[in-house]
This record gives sequence, structure tokens and C-alpha cells, in this order.
Amino acid sequence: MNSQLNGVPGHSWLGAPIDARSLFAPEQAALMAMLRGLASADWGKEAVPGWTVRDLAAHVLGDFYGRLARDRDDHQGGPAFAPGETLEAFIHRINHEWVDAHRRVSPAALADTLDLVGGQVARFFEATDPDAPSLGVSWAGVDPAPMWLDSARDFTEFWTHRQQIRHAIGRDTDADLRFLSVLLDTFMRALPHTLRTVTAPAGTQVQVWIEGPAGGVWTATPTGDGWSLAEPAAERPAAVVRLDAETAWRLCTRGIQPDTALARTRIDGDRQLAEAVCRIVSIVY
Repeated sequence: MNSQLNGVPGHSWLGAPIDARSLFAPEQAALMAMLRGLASADWGKEAVPGWTVRDLAAHVLGDFYGRLARDRDDHQGGPAFAPGETLEAFIHRINHEWVDAHRRVSPAALADTLDLVGGQVARFFEATDPDAPSLGVSWAGVDPAPMWLDSARDFTEFWTHRQQIRHAIGRDTDADLRFLSVLLDTFMRALPHTLRTVTAPAGTQVQVWIEGPAGGVWTATPTGDGWSLAEPAAERPAAVVRLDAETAWRLCTRGIQPDTALARTRIDGDRQLAEAVCRIVSIVY
């Protein structure tokens, strides 16, 4: 899918723009408060398969530096694609190279650098033009993406990594509605791309209902050669998928697999459409 669907101007098929700019500073503050409070042993706990808390913190620092170098400083250096390398393989490779190189950095020095550079990242995003063209968002099927989606994507990545650290040290997911509602709204922008291979008659609609105060309803409709989140909701959609917020964000980040999510989900209507929705992925995977 290109940055424009046939018959749908601009990026309207992605739904109403999201403004995550004001959330980077409080998200950064939450990250630093958590890292500053870690015990020495916490830094060595596994946060994601193969990476400790310290490794994941180093990865976040790499994301910070990459954003500033590329978009604030117009720096053109950095790793290049290997011959035949896919985007996913490239990203995973350079992430591992960065983390491996930073294993010599102490947790205290890493936290200090994250504090310094993360503040610069928050100020960068606060000053961006939401409608300006920016990096593509592969899981939404748009390249270039509008800055509002690109920045919201980065916010969801920072938030997700903070939850992975929280879980590694025995804490539950942060339920702060300021963050969680924007995160879920951003993740649902993957629905048109998720359904891109699903053929359905004109007027067919599938709705995703995420329950709880951070949730909402997202309606996907086939229009021309792609699906859209911009069409008015029908009174009787062909399928309704209802799930809780914890299941939704973990599914979108592959913290759980689609079969697990389906077991926790209430489905009304067309099960095949519902199963297609549960293949959603809102990260590079």
C-alpha cells in the first residue's frame, strides 16, 4: 500500500491524526524514575528474549540517537543495508550491533546518557509539524508517513520498552490513561495494512472494540483497492472483535500470539474477518 489509496486523498484512510507530541516528556520522566530506582541486580534481568534490562536500555538510547541524528541534525552516516537484506533483518542486525557495543557501558553511565539525550528527543518531537512527511511506518503500510504517525510510532516504542523493563522487575503494566489511550489508538492504525490481503464486498465493515477507559472503537472498511479507517461506522458491521487493553497491546507487539489473543477475545459475526484482525502487528517484527 502506498502513502495514498486510490480515491482516498492524502492519508485520510489512516483515520484522524494523533498528537503524541506532549507525551514524550512525561514518558521520558517515567522511564528515568524507573531506571534510577533499579537495584543493581535488576539490570541483569531478562527483559526480552536474549536481552537484559541493561541491553534494552541501551537499545532505547540507540533509538534516541538515531532520531536526533537523522531528523534534527540531518546526519547522513550510519550502517547500510547488506546485499539482499530486508528492512526487518537490517533493523534487527543494527540493533544487536549497537547493544553488543554498549555492553561495556555501566548502568549508571547509561542512565545518565539516557537522561540527557532523552530530554533532547522530547524537545525535538514537541517542535515537529504533525503534517510534515517523515519516516515510513512499515506496519501501517505508508511511506513516507506523516510526522504525526511517525512520532506516535516512536512514542509507542518507548512506552513498550518501558513496560518490558517493568515486567522484568516484577511490576505490572503502567495503566496511566494519558499513555495507554494514545498507544492503543496508534497501534490500531495497523488495521488497514493488516487486512490488505482480505477481499470483502463493498460496505463490509469490521470493528475492533477495546474495553476499558483507555479503549475505543475502530472501524475498518474496504474502499477501492485498500481498507480505510475513515469511513462512517455502519449500524451492523460484519464482524466485531472485543478485547481488553492488556490483550490488545500485547498482541500488537507480539507479546502474545494471535491464537492466545483469540482465546481471550469475544467475536460477533464473521469469524474469518475477526481472525484476520488478530494477525495485527504494530511493530517491525
